[in-house]
Amino acid sequence: MREHGGRLWKVGELARLTGLTVRTLHHYEHVGVLRPASRSPAGHRLYDEADVRRLYQVLALRDLGLSLEEVGTALSGDVALVDLLRDHLSHVDRQLAALRSLRDRLTALVATARTARGLRPDDLLGLMEEVTKVEETIRNYYSEEQLAYLERRRQELGEEVIASVEAEWPRLIAQVRAEMEAGTDPADPKVRALAGRWMELVGMFHGGDEGVRDSLYRMYQDHSEDIAAQYGGPTPDMIAYVQRALDASAS
Repeated sequence: MREHGGRLWKVGELARLTGLTVRTLHHYEHVGVLRPASRSPAGHRLYDEADVRRLYQVLALRDLGLSLEEVGTALSGDVALVDLLRDHLSHVDRQLAALRSLRDRLTALVATARTARGLRPDDLLGLMEEVTKVEETIRNYYSEEQLAYLERRRQELGEEVIASVEAEWPRLIAQVRAEMEAGTDPADPKVRALAGRWMELVGMFHGGDEGVRDSLYRMYQDHSEDIAAQYGGPTPDMIAYVQRALDASAS
């Protein structure tokens, strides 16, 4: 039995601090990879310091491409944290290198395209090579089955719906940013409505598949700054703001 003399975290607090969702933590408990140390007299899940270390191990192994079933098997063998940290660091470094290289290539091509010389076939071939590297990076997060599922989702939704969603995202991000910068309480009904629509759009992507959703979140967590800088995506602070609004709606 574990001793609980140290700090304890409620499920909502742990979700907020880690950038996960309460639903994800519940799912981890359901599949047996992370069970809360105890429950409060009111029945609330309580996680201790050992659970936090365990959660990091779960996320690190997921980031390395393991399924939740494989994660459970690996952790049953008492994986060394230092080995996970080392492998996780190498994995993230490879991903960042691929994105930075693509960014540098695109920056150079934008400048070249504006000159009298214009773009040559070699320029475009080099760009395709960089895009391939990024695609390989994406495959570090999504299994072949998940990628096939996403392609089916795209076909089911249709190009018109996808174009509509892609056009709505920048507007939604701008609205959330405006409320956040204005200091609006995340529990405010208008922010909660924005957060609800946010999750609807995310849901259209993963279609309720928890594995695809978790892969999406992990990829974003690793590359949030690059995504925000290059593509105008939401910042980590904005994601946390939306999560607080969602938590307020769930309470």
